[in-house]
Amino acid sequence: MNEAKTDISEPQVLQTSQDGITHLTLNRPERRNSLSLAMLESLSGMLARVAKDPDTRVVVLAAKGKVFCAGHDLREIQGELDQKAALQELFTLCSRVMQQIVDLPQPVIARAAGVATAAGCQLIASCDLAVASESARFATPGVNIGLFCSTPMVALSRNVSRKHAMEMLLTGEMISADRAERIGLVNRVVAEDDLDRSIHELASTIAAKSSHTLKIGKQAFYRQLEMGLAEAYEYTSEVMVTNLGAQDAEEGICAFLDKRSPQWRDR
Repeated sequence: MNEAKTDISEPQVLQTSQDGITHLTLNRPERRNSLSLAMLESLSGMLARVAKDPDTRVVVLAAKGKVFCAGHDLREIQGELDQKAALQELFTLCSRVMQQIVDLPQPVIARAAGVATAAGCQLIASCDLAVASESARFATPGVNIGLFCSTPMVALSRNVSRKHAMEMLLTGEMISADRAERIGLVNRVVAEDDLDRSIHELASTIAAKSSHTLKIGKQAFYRQLEMGLAEAYEYTSEVMVTNLGAQDAEEGICAFLDKRSPQWRDR
């Protein structure tokens, strides 16, 4: 890509952490938080560091401004239309970032405020959970400009039913937050003023669990989805047995039987 990969004046992504919750905030509102190569590189690096951070129990993915993410930077892409290697680098990195979110040991909650289109919608769909404001809107509008949202389709089709995914992909039309909730793209829709409180409550609830157990469960959830029924049960049975050997499982069972709060060791 010809565009500079870093901007020393202002971070592409902001990071704050408190009480086991790490917020990663896309920080290019003037560019509609588009997933430029620089943005993707920054986000990928932060996700890699967070994955190794024992103090982070939950991640909240947010964005500055009125647009959550408008997808790829079309001006950047336009400048590279004759550079197939550069375009391949961009989409390979984007796919890697989406997989990093899925592979992250910590649960990731999307703070879906404003508009999320194309790869921005893909970003929402890639997160484990999503809470949307009432004014949030979503679309995979690539078909409108002759560029089918093929990579966003991967995450979208793994979150909503085939017919709902195909409708979004074929029409390119914007859908409301309420419809996004009905089809399973987001978990819940709340009033604008309640968005941060609702996300904090959800994140805090999850952060209070054993991080070791969350890691085991998240990994198993995504792996079993790709298996046949018999294979999934065989795999998850093995996971249950392994999980029962963990200190936190022993502590959790004892705490439940003793009618007390568990003291997690995260192992």
